[in-house]
Amino acid sequence: MRMYDLIERKKHGGRLSRGELHDMIRGFVDGEIPDYQMSAMLMAIYFQGMDEEETLGLTLEMAASGDMVDLSGIEGIKVDKHSTGGVGDKTTLVIGPLAASLGVKVAKMSGKGLGHTGGTIDKLESIPGLCTAVSRQRFFEIVNETGIAVIGQSGNMVPADKKLYALRDVTATVDSIPLIASSIMSKKIAAGSDGIVLDVKTGSGAFMKSLEDSVALAKEMVAIGTGAGRRCCALITDMDVPLGSAIGNSLEVREAVETLKGRGPGDLTEVCLQLCSHMLYMAGKGDLDSCYALARDAMADGRGLKTLAAMVKAQGGDETYILDPDRFPKAPYVREVKADRDGRVTHIDTAGCGIASAMLGAGRQKKEDVIDYSAGICLHKKYGEEVRKGDLLAVLYASREELLDGASQKLMDAYTIGDGDVEAKKLVYGQVTGDGVEMF
Repeated sequence: MRMYDLIERKKHGGRLSRGELHDMIRGFVDGEIPDYQMSAMLMAIYFQGMDEEETLGLTLEMAASGDMVDLSGIEGIKVDKHSTGGVGDKTTLVIGPLAASLGVKVAKMSGKGLGHTGGTIDKLESIPGLCTAVSRQRFFEIVNETGIAVIGQSGNMVPADKKLYALRDVTATVDSIPLIASSIMSKKIAAGSDGIVLDVKTGSGAFMKSLEDSVALAKEMVAIGTGAGRRCCALITDMDVPLGSAIGNSLEVREAVETLKGRGPGDLTEVCLQLCSHMLYMAGKGDLDSCYALARDAMADGRGLKTLAAMVKAQGGDETYILDPDRFPKAPYVREVKADRDGRVTHIDTAGCGIASAMLGAGRQKKEDVIDYSAGICLHKKYGEEVRKGDLLAVLYASREELLDGASQKLMDAYTIGDGDVEAKKLVYGQVTGDGVEMF
């Protein structure tokens, strides 16, 4: 195989065989194929695309480029959930414990946040003492004991993705659906769960801004999952508005706890129940309606909250912060953002909200940035709500006073207040399974 020949073929719309994909990925990871040739291949894929069989082959070769996790040491059916990322998205902290409390094993590996999107690991690490870097054996023990563990990605999992993403990031080839799908699904397949529920976000705070692109990505990922022999489905959920009211790490843990008590924001509660019902369905707990009822009951009677506290304790964290979230440290500096006119919230730039939170210290612009776990934003007015001049739109929290000016202006700019009625938004737009797409 000559890499030159593969680039030439793909440049003209040809396809790559599984054997060629194997040699290409192995050669790239081993350093035999230089960055400049792989960059040319990525650009060819960006313009010419890949068919379903090619994308599956690329994903499986990426997954096999490093450690493959064998979860057979964990009893029962293991179901994972993956979100494509957003603002205020603390669903893992709710649906993981809910599903685990109902007998589904959740052995989850998550990442940290970067840019305007938050990361589950950052939220968990805001809990004093909690460790997200545990040995493989201890990971299995915690899942068997409590039903769930959430840890950071470690070891040598999917090194091909790390190298490919670094190139995509500097060659303007990030927004290619086959490359996005293979990047996400290679990690999910390597992580070893029996079933995968995908939460594909759409809107101003999502990677995919349009519903059409979100559906296309969901279809591609579900096809990969089913082609790899996993149970797989996707929900298309709204990220044109931040999910819930809290943006920022310990603030989001507090809101997740309130949601597990049945007192969370309506949008977050509904999206969590929908996602959890699909996890339960995938584990054979009943049809979707009965699984939704099971999840709702586990939220109402506190089983999900009890499971979250048990997981936190097993991972070395202080579970009293889950039982009493008022123990989380408060940021010393607070700024209120108020409406400058009468009207209605006609739009929220969700990515702008995430950037404002990061400006306060709750997120990262670079991987090495240090997180301020107490920083963030609590929204008091969201899309469609009426406001009067002087009404409270949001409250900002920071540990350094000088951060408030820029962040408050960024958040104010994210709000559009207009006149008249607004169109109702859906929380869940549709689902994608191996049988096709169903829009709601």
